Amino acid sequence: MMEKMRQGGLRVLFADDEAHLRDLMQMELPRLGHEVTVCGDGTAALRALERGSYDAALLDIRMPGISGIEVLGQIKQISPDTQVIILTGQATVDTAVQALRLGAYDYLTKPCKWAELEVLLQRIGERRDLSNKTAALETRLKNVEGAPLLIGETPAMRQVRRLIDTIAPSEATVMILGETGTGKELVARSLHEKSDRASRAFIPVNCGALPDNLVESELFGHRKGAFTGADANRKGLFEVANGGTLFLDEVGELDKSVQVKLLRFLESGEIRRVGENEPFRVDVRVLCATNRDLRDMVKNELFREDLFFRLNTFEIFLPALRDRKADIAELARHLLTRYAARRGMTESAFSPESLEMLAAHDWPGNIRELANAIERASILAGNGSIHTEHLPTQFSARGRTQHSAAAHPPVASPHFTIPEGSPTLRDIEMSYIQAVLEKHNGNKPAASKELGISLKTLYNKINQLQQN
Repeated sequence: MMEKMRQGGLRVLFADDEAHLRDLMQMELPRLGHEVTVCGDGTAALRALERGSYDAALLDIRMPGISGIEVLGQIKQISPDTQVIILTGQATVDTAVQALRLGAYDYLTKPCKWAELEVLLQRIGERRDLSNKTAALETRLKNVEGAPLLIGETPAMRQVRRLIDTIAPSEATVMILGETGTGKELVARSLHEKSDRASRAFIPVNCGALPDNLVESELFGHRKGAFTGADANRKGLFEVANGGTLFLDEVGELDKSVQVKLLRFLESGEIRRVGENEPFRVDVRVLCATNRDLRDMVKNELFREDLFFRLNTFEIFLPALRDRKADIAELARHLLTRYAARRGMTESAFSPESLEMLAAHDWPGNIRELANAIERASILAGNGSIHTEHLPTQFSARGRTQHSAAAHPPVASPHFTIPEGSPTLRDIEMSYIQAVLEKHNGNKPAASKELGISLKTLYNKINQLQQN
């Protein structure tokens, strides 16, 4: 009697011409909670795929009629979400590379170890669950918030929208410029949504937050055994974005060795996983953003000039919020509507005095700071209107008077106290970093400048802080 597939179990297709292996899989896989269909050759496997969907397929490379490699190619056409594991009795590198190049998840040498197969099936299950959760979250957010909206009727924002409408249908690379928090990712999403790639993946990646030793692997993937800890083949973000759009935020933080590989992709459409010799093609549109002066970085030989020109086919500049204060009221109302929808609450309104206070603030953190302020105010106000007392204390009348005295007054030193007990130098350092971040409302570039460290170093220290 077949055991019931457990929650989180996989639907597995097994194709092999050896009867004893089919019997083994039909007995053992259900014990692990998986549902299995066994086939004696490639033709039967393809028929099974036409009748139903499978999370994973285990294919013998040598079968009567259609080989496992040929079935793999068909699976990628019929059921691209099915992850294929190739079983081969001939442990040749050529066979494995051919299978991986055609899209196999991994390969095992016969007689394969049961523990290795179990680990691979577990990873396929985790990958499927993550994909499902991501798709569900994206659907939920679209239902709540709708398509990306660039709010504002100032001339600068109208020009941004005109550029997006003109550029989006093309395949050109785009460089999005502006201070931190001005909405550069929103512009990238708008470019994607208005392009022919809208139905495919949009993959944003913060280049400044990628660990130095894993940047290449994250972007381009790696082969099993390429380095310590690479215990399985892994797709990079370029492969994940295949057919869609890859958004490289803070592209100026990429190391020069990675810049070379990025340039190669832009010129040839090819990438190469870490640990592999042969490149392969992917179809990805690249959008970039930075708050740094790349032209200055080129002059100082910190950024490749040829890559800069490849990335900068078109340039979109987002103005700081302080330079388009006429849009603040509309932006605030839009953000309030969004937060009310997320929390299932009745939409409230702003008092005239609160809108005046918002308009008077200088917004060093731009829209990101405004969003934080509106979310905080909406929680404090509940279902009632938002008044001045619901806004952060630095928005007070006294703060406005100080801002009117100078366009960019000096920011007070952060409130910092040495941790209690017997703190180590690391504890004191982390406490000070937290204080500086709070002073700058989470604006990491501004905090890194005051701390006298690079943005990447700051990200690394924040990651260390979160792990404590």
